[in-house]
Amino acid sequence: IYKINICLLEFVFTLVVNHFTDPLPLKQYQIVQLVYLFGCYILQRSKRNIIGFFEQKDSDNYRVYEKVSNILRDDCVFLAAFGSVAKPERYSGDNIIYKPLGVNTPDMVYLGSLTNFDLAFAWTQDKCVPLVREITFENGEELTEEGLPFLILFHMKEDTESLEKFQHETARQLISEKGTINFLHADCDKFRHPLLHIHKTPEDCPVIAIDSFRHMYVFPDYKDIDTPGTLKQFVLDLHSGKLHREFHHGPDPTDVAPGQPSEEVASSPPESSFQKLAPSEHRYTILNRERDEL
Repeated sequence: IYKINICLLEFVFTLVVNHFTDPLPLKQYQIVQLVYLFGCYILQRSKRNIIGFFEQKDSDNYRVYEKVSNILRDDCVFLAAFGSVAKPERYSGDNIIYKPLGVNTPDMVYLGSLTNFDLAFAWTQDKCVPLVREITFENGEELTEEGLPFLILFHMKEDTESLEKFQHETARQLISEKGTINFLHADCDKFRHPLLHIHKTPEDCPVIAIDSFRHMYVFPDYKDIDTPGTLKQFVLDLHSGKLHREFHHGPDPTDVAPGQPSEEVASSPPESSFQKLAPSEHRYTILNRERDEL
């Protein structure tokens, strides 16, 4: 355990090294222990913070909290207070709170069982992992490993208005699709190559597309994003196979304008670009994953 006193906080680095599954020192677990309760009020609110208040460290409540924080350590800052330090916040017993981004955003309290890992993890993941995440070359492999298709907004880095609009419409139209598709945003300038796959350039941004890991499909017009149901229908058309079918055989008969022939128009959608970020299926690993080989 290493202790560094900085701004009323005592950083306690608990090293959890499993030489079979996590041998790299850079992936060692770290947690922040508060030695003064005032530390709760000087947190950096540009990050998502989870704080646990416990009577003692040697408890089932804290062990579950520690396990959850180890999994989500890259998504939130996890802090803990014990004993007399935590007492003012433990008037109803051990508890966990979430401090969202922004100084004026109210805290959220976890109301489930502290010893139920599944409930605690689901609640914490919902708070720590934003609905719309940024994809980069650094996290691309990790995101592809989740096995879900991508709904991606390509936008210029300084174009925060388009991103905010996409986030709003994703939450409004697609919250029920969480778990079936990943909602992402990407820097147009950095991801020029995927844009070229769909015959776009950074000058065309903002652009919305789906990458199914087989093909890429472009949302017809970004300006229609706030038309009720359009973004949701785009995702539903992926799940139903309509996007793939229409790319190969032309519009479905019901979508053909009256008086026009419904002949098939063969086409070939662009191949997936982000599939190339996925790890090789033949890589060597000591982890027991279905698609890995020893």
